[in-house]
Amino acid sequence: DRVRNIILYDTLKSTWSTPAVYRVLIMRLITTSKSALAAALLSASSPRAITAWEDSCTQFKDIYADGTELCEKMWADSFEVVDDASRAYTMWFFNENDNPNNFVTEQLFGSDKVPDQCHLKYYHKEAPSPEGDDMTECHPWKNNACCDSTTVQSVDKLNEGYSEGYKWDRCGPMSQACERFFVMEACLYECEPSAGLFRKYDETQVNDPDYNEWQLHKMPIRKSFCDSWYTACANDYFCGEGDFFACSADYDKTQAVIAAKEAALLEEEESKKVTGLVIGLIVVGVLAAVGFGAVAFLYHREKQGKPVFTQVEAGVST
Repeated sequence: DRVRNIILYDTLKSTWSTPAVYRVLIMRLITTSKSALAAALLSASSPRAITAWEDSCTQFKDIYADGTELCEKMWADSFEVVDDASRAYTMWFFNENDNPNNFVTEQLFGSDKVPDQCHLKYYHKEAPSPEGDDMTECHPWKNNACCDSTTVQSVDKLNEGYSEGYKWDRCGPMSQACERFFVMEACLYECEPSAGLFRKYDETQVNDPDYNEWQLHKMPIRKSFCDSWYTACANDYFCGEGDFFACSADYDKTQAVIAAKEAALLEEEESKKVTGLVIGLIVVGVLAAVGFGAVAFLYHREKQGKPVFTQVEAGVST
């Protein structure tokens, strides 16, 4: 607690213009220890603090020009925005018995190309299959899903599935309308069988230094969906220049600095404890020496027949 208070006090002294490291430290206190002091200092630092915890955090409307740029930039080249709805996938639908993305796949690849394999490999299953009624968060896909219901069981599970650096709310709590679009995108990536048709690398590219089995490449997405996403998130905050992968790399660097600072503060606190212990031992030693000297002096006077304290004879009672 003392280390935490030092960090908070240091942050308040420096005002909201301090580096991102301090702000992330406060965020960590709020989200882990629920520190009322941290929340109060964060609120006092700046009105912007409530929605943006890192130097790089910027409103969506200042990062992206429109919905097209949002969808095509946020995951590098994973998605490509297409205006023709018959040739572009949607990230959400409501009829569990009729996935409209199957029709899009037929239009793009032929009627025999609706996949019976998932192709993407991270948390994905080998082949799409039905899930139970407990699959509620990504429910449109429950009758034929490449995801296991346990990996998509809640918003938090989806948000936390790929490490801290890939959390969509790193810049602070999002509006409900904005966050819902991130949930839809996550469900599409985890559960949609046709997504695997747009895997960036196939088995012929295993020697590529960037080869992986999880990344998408230019999956066509409906422009209307991306435009709605932009409208919902325009006033929310996102990190860096709006690229999830770049944000994650920046996050890792920031965490390294934070860890070093925390270690330095802990070392300083331990040093103070050791110093205090040494001083305490010295004081005890000095008092012990003085006590021993006093006893020796009294003993010496007694041996000389010159006691410091003489016995007082008791009075005769009447």
